[in-house]
Amino acid sequence: MNLIVDIGNTSTKLAVYEKEKKLSVSRINELSCEEMEKELSGFKIKKAIVSSVKKLPPFIIDLFLSNIPSVHVLSHKSKLPFKIEYDTPETLGTDRIAAVAGACRLFSGKEILIIDAGTAITFDYLSADIFKGGNISPGITMRFKALNSYTGKLPLVTLTESYTFPGRNTTDAIRAGVITGVSYEINEYIRTFEKKHTDFKIILTGGDSEYLKDKIDCQYTYMPDIVIDGLNYILEYNAT
Repeated sequence: MNLIVDIGNTSTKLAVYEKEKKLSVSRINELSCEEMEKELSGFKIKKAIVSSVKKLPPFIIDLFLSNIPSVHVLSHKSKLPFKIEYDTPETLGTDRIAAVAGACRLFSGKEILIIDAGTAITFDYLSADIFKGGNISPGITMRFKALNSYTGKLPLVTLTESYTFPGRNTTDAIRAGVITGVSYEINEYIRTFEKKHTDFKIILTGGDSEYLKDKIDCQYTYMPDIVIDGLNYILEYNAT
C-alpha cells in the first residue's frame, strides 16, 4: 500500500492507495506522531511520498523511516512524468508539482490550465507534458485576513453562502467584494487563456473549489483530489 502525505498551509491530508485505487482519505489539523499513527492503524504501508509547502517537521521523516520501507520526499529534483520549464524550479511548491502530475496523468499531451483555489490561488499551465509556469494570487481567506489586518476598523469575516450584493452592511460588503473579485479574477484568467489557446482542458481543485465551482462560466473538470492523486502517480512513477 502507498501512503500519501500532503502537508498544506492549514492542514495535512493523508491518503492510502493500493496501486491506483484510493482506499482512504483523511485530514488532520494538528500534525503529530499520535495523530499519524491513529489514522494509519490497520494499513500495511510499503512506500510513502511526502509533499510539504512549509518546513517539514523532522519527526515526520523519522516516524516514516522507522515504519515504512521506502519514503520519498517530493522536490523539483524528483523523477517526474513531465518536464519543468521554470526559471527557479527550486522555488516551485510541491503541491503545484503534484497537481501538474495529476493533470498529466489524466490528460497527457494536452493543453491544461489548473486552477487551485486554496490558501493561495494558483494558475498553472501544462502543455504537451511540459510545465510552462503559472501565477499565484491570494486566496479568499487570505484576502479576508488582509482587510482585517491592514485596516483599523474592518472586521474579520468568514466565508458563507449568503450575503447581499451590493453589500448592505460592512460584513457583506467585504464578502461580496472578496468573493466577487475572486470569481471575476478566475473567469478573466480563463478568458485571457482562451484568446491564446483554442483547445485546452481546465481543472478546478483546492479547498475553496467546492464553493467557487458554481461561479465559473465555462466547462471544467472538478478534481478536488488532484494533488493526492498526482502524488500517488509520482510515487508509482519513481518505483518503476
